[in-house]
Amino acid sequence: MRMEEQIGAAQKLINTLIEFSVNYSFQILGAIIILVVGVLLSKWAGKLTLTICTKRKLDVTLSNFLASVTRIIIVAFSVIIALGKFGITIAPFVAAIGAAAFGATYAIQGPLSNYGAGLSIILGRPFIVGDTITVVGVSGVVKEVKLASTILVTEDGVAITIPNKHIVGEILHNSKENCAADGLIGISYDSDPDRAIETIKNTLRQFGDIRKTPPPQVGIQAFADSSININYRYWMPTVKFLQISHAVNLAVYKALQAANVKIPFPQREVRITSQTSNV
Repeated sequence: MRMEEQIGAAQKLINTLIEFSVNYSFQILGAIIILVVGVLLSKWAGKLTLTICTKRKLDVTLSNFLASVTRIIIVAFSVIIALGKFGITIAPFVAAIGAAAFGATYAIQGPLSNYGAGLSIILGRPFIVGDTITVVGVSGVVKEVKLASTILVTEDGVAITIPNKHIVGEILHNSKENCAADGLIGISYDSDPDRAIETIKNTLRQFGDIRKTPPPQVGIQAFADSSININYRYWMPTVKFLQISHAVNLAVYKALQAANVKIPFPQREVRITSQTSNV
């Protein structure tokens, strides 16, 4: 008897599957085709959007964001159309997602604030990939801007990940792809400062990586105890900061020596006075 019941249950299941296949086979096939076409179309549309943005010379961050949004919208519409093949409406799902999102708002307040700040950065574009920025006490070249965070890279190759909520609303220094370097060297009071300044200017002109705009600035910074301190300031690519600044300092030193401009040692004059006592 049990065997007959099992056979009957199996037969009922088979009949149900056959009935489902007959009634919904075309709907299932149509839904699968719609989903496949939607995914392929989203990839094509994303690439097309990225190509158009590149031709219009939009920055990389904004271009990638627009391409991603395009892909997500097409895939979402494909899912909606596929569900419609089964007579399923998305209104109950939207209501459920809205209720769940409202309840989870407090639990994911931090990530949401990062996403909101990231969207503000991408649309407002206070900086783009390749810029040199300083914010919340750190600086580096912008490598990537995501919805949740911004990644900076230092000259040493160290990647710094900053949550976007710590960038928006803070004081931001953006020097584009360049940064400023300062040098200081002292010459003796016996030397001609005009000659020293012109020698340093000529030395800076020999470096192709030093920017012509804004031009380098060279001048007397202070009159110290043992020397006249001359400051030189110039702009260069951030990724070569240490390499160029070290080479410039050596070249300035050698150029001043070749021009017979004295670089003095620290000096201090000591006077000894004696008093004769009357016995």
